[in-house]
Amino acid sequence: MAESHRSITEEELSARLSDEVQSLGRAGLSEDEAFLVAVGRLALSDPEVRSFAREHFAGLWDDSEPESSTEVAESEIAVASLAPDGVVPARRGRGRQDIWVMACFAVAAAVAVRVPVLFGLELGDGEDGSFYGRNLGVLVLPALAGWFAWRQRPPRWVYVVLAGVFGATTVVMNSYPFSSDRGTPVTEVLAVFHLLVLLWLVVGLAYLGKDWRSPSRRNDYVRFSGEWVVYYVLIALGGGVFLGLAAGAFIAIGFYPGTALQWAATAGAAGAVVVTAWLVEVWQGAVSRISSMLAFIFTPLFAVMLVVFLIALPASGQSIQGDREVLITFNVILGLVVGLLLFSGAARRADARLGLFDAASGVLAAAGLATNVITFIAILGRIADYGWSPNRTAIAGVNAILLVNLAGSVWLYIALWRRRRPFADIVRWQTAHFGVYAAWAAVVVVAFPPIFDFA
Repeated sequence: MAESHRSITEEELSARLSDEVQSLGRAGLSEDEAFLVAVGRLALSDPEVRSFAREHFAGLWDDSEPESSTEVAESEIAVASLAPDGVVPARRGRGRQDIWVMACFAVAAAVAVRVPVLFGLELGDGEDGSFYGRNLGVLVLPALAGWFAWRQRPPRWVYVVLAGVFGATTVVMNSYPFSSDRGTPVTEVLAVFHLLVLLWLVVGLAYLGKDWRSPSRRNDYVRFSGEWVVYYVLIALGGGVFLGLAAGAFIAIGFYPGTALQWAATAGAAGAVVVTAWLVEVWQGAVSRISSMLAFIFTPLFAVMLVVFLIALPASGQSIQGDREVLITFNVILGLVVGLLLFSGAARRADARLGLFDAASGVLAAAGLATNVITFIAILGRIADYGWSPNRTAIAGVNAILLVNLAGSVWLYIALWRRRRPFADIVRWQTAHFGVYAAWAAVVVVAFPPIFDFA
């Protein structure tokens, strides 16, 4: 054994691998898949193991090609943790095929968002813009779901669910008589926003495939979502600069490419949804460090901010009940708190020791729970004063869900610090709410408009 590996023996590594493989096997992975992921996880968690594993297992991914898409995806994770820089290049053998398939789905998304123009619906028109707002998700996200399905080969029932949800929401959003002389109806705005949440969560079924019950895989979708946002924002900023420079160059020589640039911007933004997902999956590790860093920075910052707010609120003598904008702001903050807790769990290694980051996450959960209680009482008081409305009902429903989520998270963080529960239980609890979020979003999309008379 090499000098640098004397502190870890093959027997010790074998025992650790065996424990990890058994754990992954219980989560539903095959023996081969479990072994690949176990090597990757151990190598990621310990630099010494990484060096040892690179020396002893590097040939696993060079000599044979995984047969299933799940094995390919999991082997990429293992390769990422063994690579010196933690970044996975395009897959060997299937790399070019992946690019072409991804490109086809990206083009499908770009074409889909422009098809309504053939029927006289222009994005810049006010009334037609409402059509695009209602249908943006069902025009673009099916391509992303299709690409995930091609990679993961999910069970047949997933295809049925995807087709049913996309089909039903398309019918609902285009058959409901949204109209108002005072502008866009509130129920339409709520439906559009909650539809995007619902569809993104449903697309997650295609991403998870047969592992949709696994908390660690659901946590992977959280991680993917955060990294996707980071990449998409960067691509959008770069695309905006490119289009601006292109417009300036053509205008300088007497051409005014307004229509062409609008086509390029809308089609490019739609296609980038799939391209961004491909970048996140293929170059695993390149952006995860950035997203993890953001979680490590903003988790303690939000914890401190909420603690200071809870101290300042009684000292100010002010009440948040009478101000609708303030209530909406605090619900956005609560949503960010839950999102940070989710992404903090995705950024943390399951086998990591308890530390300051866990303490900050626990304080954030507790401060978020206290803020949630105050906000929930305020919104119930507002409902008692002014009655039920689409906004107040939607906010009250979200508050109730977040209240349960944060209360359970606080209890589990306390148990974690008392060494009574593992961190995996926190991940399981938080990701188990995906179905609840999707169900509530579906209620707002389907039931709210007719209940509140499409107002």
